[in-house]
Amino acid sequence: MTDRFVATAKAVAGVNGLKDYPFAVIGHPLANNDDAILREKARIAVDAIVPLLMRRQG
Repeated sequence: MTDRFVATAKAVAGVNGLKDYPFAVIGHPLANNDDAILREKARIAVDAIVPLLMRRQG
């Protein structure tokens, strides 16, 4: 998600009993970004998402 929506996402996660739910966050906005900026934001997202997916639960 973009950084503009972190507070809302944390609130929703908390209401659903997931107060420590991890999020991958990129800079806002996405609209009107050129291809180079979108690629960089995608790289940042992947760099944040992979460790979340590889983390062991339990």
